[in-house]
Amino acid sequence: MKKRILGISLAAAMMVGALAGCGGGSSTESSAPAESQAADASGVKAAVFYYAYSDTYISSVRTALDAALDAAGIEYMDFDGNSTQTTQTEQIDTALSSGYNLLIINQVTSGSSDTAKSICDKAKAAGVPVIFFNRAVEEDGNEGTVLGAYDNIAFVGTDAPEAGHMQGKMVGQYVVDHYDEIDLNGDGKISYAMFKGDASNVEAIYRTQYAVEDANAILTAAGKPELEYFDANNADKFQLDLQGNWSAQAANEYMTTNLSQYTEANGNMIELIICNNDNMAEGCISALNAVGYNNGDGGKTIPVFGVDATDSAKQLIADGKMTGTIKQDAQGMADAIAFLAKNVADGKGLLDGTDGYTKDTANNLDNKIYIAYQEYKG
Repeated sequence: MKKRILGISLAAAMMVGALAGCGGGSSTESSAPAESQAADASGVKAAVFYYAYSDTYISSVRTALDAALDAAGIEYMDFDGNSTQTTQTEQIDTALSSGYNLLIINQVTSGSSDTAKSICDKAKAAGVPVIFFNRAVEEDGNEGTVLGAYDNIAFVGTDAPEAGHMQGKMVGQYVVDHYDEIDLNGDGKISYAMFKGDASNVEAIYRTQYAVEDANAILTAAGKPELEYFDANNADKFQLDLQGNWSAQAANEYMTTNLSQYTEANGNMIELIICNNDNMAEGCISALNAVGYNNGDGGKTIPVFGVDATDSAKQLIADGKMTGTIKQDAQGMADAIAFLAKNVADGKGLLDGTDGYTKDTANNLDNKIYIAYQEYKG
């Protein structure tokens, strides 16, 4: 029997006393409650916190996870952090005080062990397990600071450098194979633009770094010059979404400005675009469309690469407007999270039956589960 959960202010009398774990604290009440099935006999009520519903990839995870939790018979509520850690912190506090006894958290402040520790301390005090997902909970180099310090805690995400390496190899090989047609001004060099989603997000950092480094390694091995950033005055060699939202709008605004100065007529056209995610790739393609490029009609096309393999990006690739992306498996991530949640609901250990998953063996973190990336070119 299904029922609609009307709000986090619901009194919750179904706490599982035997659950011991990490604790939570970061977010406000969602304006869009999720429909969920009634909890099973274990009395598990899960609160699921997303950093931002507006993120296209996160939206796909949410859809998949809602379905997976429904199928598992787990009662849940979704919350939108709206890219604000204070909002998410308030939401987590309210969930704990309202009797939610499983926290599933897509942390707003990516790679912040201080934030994650605060969450874990609160959840531990309440005897509530925590599943973090997608966004890193520890700084690069501080692996285990949180995940190795608490019981009844897990992380489901990706191996951060993998997408950057994979995208770099895809870009490098494509450029080698199509060098002369990409080199619009015939100067023997390829001018590129890079769009970074979030200054502190470890995924963004590695994608920005390795997409270029690995592409350059392939180019130089083939006897070609390294990629050259289009704006010699930009020492960072990327344009950043200052709101940290990896948004199509930010990329579109940057690219529209770029294209007012860097053109074929001026002999300095941007010849290649690399984006940290598909949203930003879509924004760049919209800007290119406005000046007659990437219209999918066989005309001039600037290669554009992204990450996520969202449905809209797949369509752009099918239409000949986008070149390639790296698939971040939303369904695989949702299924792994739901598997852990079902363990809790069944009274099992949080990580029971997870030996078949790829783990962070380099840091001896058995509770850090990796979902693999994949190339997608249509």
